[in-house]
Amino acid sequence: VESGDILVEIEKTEAPGVEIQLDSTVMGLYGRRIREVISETVAECGVDGIKVIASDKGALDCTIRARIKTAILRACDSQDYGWAGK
Repeated sequence: VESGDILVEIEKTEAPGVEIQLDSTVMGLYGRRIREVISETVAECGVDGIKVIASDKGALDCTIRARIKTAILRACDSQDYGWAGK
């Protein structure tokens, strides 16, 4: 992962809810905000029962949102979750 970017992996889980595993070079300053952006984006997509694994190197909010949405589309059948790319 290059500086200013974030690598995101999505795993389906049996348990409801969203688990976030975050590693970031700016965790002390922005860890809480990165988690908020991830949670908000997942909620917008209407996805549940997933684990988000993110390795951040100082990505901006718009980059985080784009990577989360792309990872969800690749990992989950949108028909399973009723998400049509909102």
